Amino acid sequence: MAEVGRERHEQAVARLKASYDAIAPGQRVRLAKRTSNLFRPRDAVQTPGLDVSGLTGVISVDPQARTADVQGMCTYEDLVDATLQHGLIPLVVPQLRTITLGGAVTGMGIESTSFRNGLPHESVLEMDVFTGAGEVVTATPDNEHAQLFATFPNSYGSLGYATRLRIELEPIAPLVELQHLRFDDMGLLAKTIGEIVDTREYDGRRVDGLDGVFFEPGEAYLTLARWREEPAPGAQTSDYTRDRIFYQSLQHRETDLLTAYDYLWRWDTDWFWCSGAFGLKNPVVRALWPRRWKRSDVYHKLVGLDTKYGVADFLDRRAGRPKREKVIQDIEVPVERLPEFLEWFDDSVGMRPVWLCPLRLRDTPETPAHAWPSYPLEAGTTYVNAGFWGTVHVGPEAAQAPTNRAIEREVRALGGHKSLYSEAFYDRSEFDRLYGGPNLEAVKGVYDPDGRFPTLYDKAVRRG
Repeated sequence: MAEVGRERHEQAVARLKASYDAIAPGQRVRLAKRTSNLFRPRDAVQTPGLDVSGLTGVISVDPQARTADVQGMCTYEDLVDATLQHGLIPLVVPQLRTITLGGAVTGMGIESTSFRNGLPHESVLEMDVFTGAGEVVTATPDNEHAQLFATFPNSYGSLGYATRLRIELEPIAPLVELQHLRFDDMGLLAKTIGEIVDTREYDGRRVDGLDGVFFEPGEAYLTLARWREEPAPGAQTSDYTRDRIFYQSLQHRETDLLTAYDYLWRWDTDWFWCSGAFGLKNPVVRALWPRRWKRSDVYHKLVGLDTKYGVADFLDRRAGRPKREKVIQDIEVPVERLPEFLEWFDDSVGMRPVWLCPLRLRDTPETPAHAWPSYPLEAGTTYVNAGFWGTVHVGPEAAQAPTNRAIEREVRALGGHKSLYSEAFYDRSEFDRLYGGPNLEAVKGVYDPDGRFPTLYDKAVRRG
């Protein structure tokens, strides 16, 4: 993908502003965006959307400075295609190809380098934000828009939209060597995570990436990734885009070798394990399913069709099964509370597997406690993200989301947090306490004084 360049970028921003000016004063403003990685329902909006069609590319890459200027609607797939040419990647590459850089910053993104690089917004050096007042402001950690810069992560478009972001990059080798460690003791799993995060080593060897999977009580795995310039003698790279499925390999292999590109998208090919809902665990179906369709955005569209037409609900009714509740969430708890959460979750929810991804705010002198007020994490604390995506049969009360509400209560009790890309059910006072409501309101009063964008509570809880 060719670099966009500064001139074309400015033209795209001008079109964005013109589309804003065409919306009548007082009307709510939204993006004219056809795709999404969100999993929360939204009420229908009839107003025209902002034209972001020209904001989908990489403006430039500076290999010497190890930075990239990127448009807000650029997907990580396109961003990685541009940076890998220079042997570089963003400090955190979220696991799904079509997550956008702007989306990962105004929302939340995470991946296996988060144990040492934090979350995507922590590697942003500066960003241009299109505000609710119809202006573009450049925010940095220490200029006159520093409060917007700090509050923007986890604001989900309630303060504005990033049109350009300058981010840090880091080197990656052509190959990634994997080591899968099995644990039958979740306390030892948590202890090992803490030690690796603290030392960035395991058994005296450097660790570049760290995540894992909880399959069931007594069976969990940590996957240690190490960048590697050359393969070990006799080693060959694996390909999980054909007949084999990556997550199943954790149970059957102690080591593995992937290209850097395949490592970055190892989870996207099967949407972790969710492709199984479409029959892709079946070798015959998998062989017939085109490789170009083994991607998270294709599966996401199929889920959208099911939601629209109620296919799964119809089949459940015919089979006499209880009504399903969607449970699609990412949460994190302090590492020492992870065994407690996994035990509760398996007993109370019973969904398996569960993705595990350690994270810690970047260790810099400038990182105070609660450095990012819209998603406050404690500096120096190791958390583990747990991701679980599917449905549970709960019966007629499914519409009241009893399982999701129980998860929220348990995560709060364990001192954790929940991402807001899916459904949330907090009351307003609890939501404001968890996500920096007073600060959000103050910043919104400055950059969106007429309330052209919905509030974060409207978007996350009220389906605005």
